[in-house]
Amino acid sequence: MKRLLLSALATVSLLSPLACDLEKTTNQLKADHVIVGTLLSTPQVDVSASAMAGYDAGTFGPDGGDVVSFPGQTAAFVFFGTKSGENSQPQGLSGATVTLNAGSAAGVPLNGQGGGSYGVTSDSTDDLKYASGATYSFFAEQGGTKYEARVEDAPTKEAIPAFHPAEGFVRINANTAFAFDRPAPPPNQDRTLGFVTVVPLGSNGEKGQSTYSNVPTSPVEFLQLAATPALFREARVTIPATAFPNPKQTYLVIFQAVRMGGPESDNLFLGSVVLAGTAEVGIVRTN
Repeated sequence: MKRLLLSALATVSLLSPLACDLEKTTNQLKADHVIVGTLLSTPQVDVSASAMAGYDAGTFGPDGGDVVSFPGQTAAFVFFGTKSGENSQPQGLSGATVTLNAGSAAGVPLNGQGGGSYGVTSDSTDDLKYASGATYSFFAEQGGTKYEARVEDAPTKEAIPAFHPAEGFVRINANTAFAFDRPAPPPNQDRTLGFVTVVPLGSNGEKGQSTYSNVPTSPVEFLQLAATPALFREARVTIPATAFPNPKQTYLVIFQAVRMGGPESDNLFLGSVVLAGTAEVGIVRTN
């Protein structure tokens, strides 16, 4: 953990525009409060009922009469905690006031979930929305002190042609890896981070437990991301065969294009990482 932490700090120091402010960066290195967080959005997905049942899909869309729709959703999550020493695991802080702000708009409160975790989804509030190009600030306030992490220029959806073959969904054999290529980034821009989640669907459209995800969920995984972001910027993405274990099964493949940000206030640990992104979705049917 110690080597991981030091590597993460070195990487963030090099990548962050705050690194030019030596005093601020030094304060962040010494800070003992941590924020890690995500703002992730998925669009509405229309899935052919025939595809879920294993038949030819025919026409997707409202005129096909053969569609199960999954509403779009936006979800925000924050872990707020403290650490003591460079080799320590962050400990969650409950009872803080945590909000997500888009630019100068009023903040959206995140509900305490225990153990330093806070979250909210668009299912429970109309105020949580995702906007490409926006700047998002993750605020935590406790004991009259406010902490801020920020991610700028939230990305647009990244179109993946391999997700949309003529048949309407991808056919592969069960227990077979699925690889796809990401489009090139705009000139003079780094490729966004890319995360994948695979979810099986029942014949009636019910979602099962995810069979694969590389989205970070723990503070340690966020530190690993800060240390090795290039692993998530590869032009070619391969989903392992274990993500598609069952034959004659339909899966949603959710690909999140994500931009990474970090601490804005100088009282927040430099290793804090926040993410904002939106998804492209494909449908895979196994033989």
